[in-house]
This record gives sequence, structure tokens and C-alpha cells, in this order.
Amino acid sequence: MQLSKNFTLPEFTKSMTAVRMGIDNSIPYNLIENIKFLCETILQPLRDLRGLPIIVKSGYRCKILNSYIGGQEHSQHIKGEAADIDDLENNKILFGMIIHNKLPFDQLIWEFGDKDPEWIHVSAKREGNRGQVLKAYKDDYGIHYAPFIYE
Repeated sequence: MQLSKNFTLPEFTKSMTAVRMGIDNSIPYNLIENIKFLCETILQPLRDLRGLPIIVKSGYRCKILNSYIGGQEHSQHIKGEAADIDDLENNKILFGMIIHNKLPFDQLIWEFGDKDPEWIHVSAKREGNRGQVLKAYKDDYGIHYAPFIYE
């Protein structure tokens, strides 16, 4: 199923962990509109601006898969509202493009890395987007998220 010009539904359900563990990561029909909204409002405009492919590293996650990989209990991935993305060249550019082009995100997370995020988490809801910008980091106590001002 085509979600936008450059994004398809299988990109959002693929998971090597799910395959390896025998987890059915099929997306419920009622959540497809959430993923389509994310593609139409964030991912496709970003792809068009960047002019390069954007890889969906993690899209939809069923509750079992999300729990298995250690995802947040109320993760937007479970609702089909989030994607972890990578452009394989410079994620910092992608991050800045989302902010500077005022794409309507709920959360935008710089996932680890100092000069360039290892990947970007971006989410969008149909209503009530917070525009929250965070940076993820690890220490001896686990993974943490802090407010982040991108310049």
C-alpha cells in the first residue's frame, strides 16, 4: 500500500527482530491513517526538501515487539504516529530541516550522537502536536531525554 509518493506500508511494519522472534507486526487497519498522516505531513515533505531517500528504521511496533525491544510503554510507535528515520548521509541536516521548515511534529528527538544524531525519532498526531524537541543520551543509569535547543 502506497502511503505517499515515496513511502509504503511495508516500510513501517518491517522488523528483523519481529521476524527473528516470530512476532506478528502487522498493523491494525484503524492505525493506517495515522501512518499516512505522518507520511503526508512530515516524511514526504522532508523527502521532497532533502531530495534524497529517507530510511524508516522503525515505524509501527505492535505492543509485544515494542516491549521486547525495550520501547516506552506508551510509545507513539504503537499508535502508528512515529518513525525513526535515517538519511544515511547527515541526519543533522534532516533534523534542522524539520525545525526550520516548521513541519508539524509532536516530538522530534536527536537520538544519541554529538555532532550528528545516530537516527531521528519524529512523531505527529492529527491533533495536539506539542512541538517537543529532545535529545536522547545514555549514562550509567540508562537512557534519558532532555529538552534540546537546535541552532
